Amino acid sequence: MSFVLRPPTRVGENLRRAALALEAARVDSPRLTAEVLLAHVSRLTRTQLLSRLEQNLSSDALAHFDRLMGRATSGEPLAYLTGLREFFGLDFFVDAHVLIPRPETELLVDLALRSPLLARAKENSEPIRILDVGTGSGCIAVTLAVGLPSAHVTAVEVSPEALAVARRNAERHKVAYRVTLLQSNLLSAVTRSGQLSAFELVCANLPYIPSDELRQLLVAKHEPHVALDGGPDGLEVIRRFLLEAPRVVAPHGRVLLEVGATQGAAVNDLARAAFPQGIVEVHKDLAGLDRVVSIAL
Repeated sequence: MSFVLRPPTRVGENLRRAALALEAARVDSPRLTAEVLLAHVSRLTRTQLLSRLEQNLSSDALAHFDRLMGRATSGEPLAYLTGLREFFGLDFFVDAHVLIPRPETELLVDLALRSPLLARAKENSEPIRILDVGTGSGCIAVTLAVGLPSAHVTAVEVSPEALAVARRNAERHKVAYRVTLLQSNLLSAVTRSGQLSAFELVCANLPYIPSDELRQLLVAKHEPHVALDGGPDGLEVIRRFLLEAPRVVAPHGRVLLEVGATQGAAVNDLARAAFPQGIVEVHKDLAGLDRVVSIAL
């Protein structure tokens, strides 16, 4: 008697199969990754998925799952596979044109929202002008717009494809009417528009990985180099930003700049040179590493 060996169709069997394949490919958290991917193709939550382990998958869901598994075992980040990443309690659409939002960047948003200027603006519903430089997915700009209903955010980005992602996220969270998106190499479009000395808060998460180091990192295989490569010493883009930034910060304004884990001292010196009258501080993340340089005028 002959028979055709068919792939497993039940949820539980596919989770076991996928977890083993992901573990063999040295993917982090293989079982969790398998659950997230299978829940995604099944249009279920993970909790719903895990309550249906004996149910069969549709042929379409199984085919989609196998395609995503092929990408996952090659090392493609989970956020690109599902198209979503959570940041500061909000879901953001992401694709390969934008850097995946990191938990470390939430410190910058937290510092912004806790700053006296923004806290006062929120309490009194005062208008506040914010500039987000290198917006990427728009995670900083959109999160601040959601958290500050009286804020208008200008978000600039050199990549038109990334701007399209940021626009989608602003629309997703219903703040597009308060987020202006501009294609710009750092502040060039802002200074051309005449909005000099206009922003009470300027935020920036710019490329800060040294070029030679980046070539050795797995992140360089999938995420956009334009969002990662900080030049020979990692500070090339940050230097240019700090030279331009004094022209767009309002009196008594604030600058928040994400930096690499060992760059606090160097960026502190650059910030003091750019803003001689400013109060410059280096803020560390939960791991005790340099993460945000703040400049208060």
